[in-house]
Amino acid sequence: MGETRYYMTCVDLTGRPVLVVGAGRVALEKVEGLLDCGARVTVVAPQVVPELEALPVEVIRRGYRAGDLHGRFLVVAATSTPSVNRRVFRDAEARALLCNVVDVPELCSFILPAVLRRDPIAIAVSTGGASPVLAQRLRDDIARVVTPEHAELARRLRDLRPWARAHLHSYEARRDWFRSVVEEALA
Repeated sequence: MGETRYYMTCVDLTGRPVLVVGAGRVALEKVEGLLDCGARVTVVAPQVVPELEALPVEVIRRGYRAGDLHGRFLVVAATSTPSVNRRVFRDAEARALLCNVVDVPELCSFILPAVLRRDPIAIAVSTGGASPVLAQRLRDDIARVVTPEHAELARRLRDLRPWARAHLHSYEARRDWFRSVVEEALA
């Protein structure tokens, strides 16, 4: 069997219900990323690290139940108990929900890349689950190239889009005009 080829996408999680099973340090990292993207996060775990409890999430202090998946957009399993993680994945698959079991690529319907954010620019680096450490290193290398000036240019280009749509009547004309603006700005 060949390597899994993941379909790269950016998902709008604003206001979407997300379940995180587990509430340790790894879950905390995942929750922070989800909150940063506007998700409505519910955490289910018998024990919760204090930093997670301080976040704007719903915390349910008990073990995972299949019913916890009801009405969720996606789920992240981040427990230290492999049998619980497998059960979460199996239950999510049965409901056609996207599921990520942290550090177990074979139990993931989606994986989480290393992300560099220079709003509005977001660059995701993935090794297909082979090595999160390598993905993080590549992200850090890219961070030295993508500067705050690139983010400012992206904001200016966003502001120019309505003008371009109104004055340049074909996709090709808009593409070529924006290309020239970018080339001039980055020369």
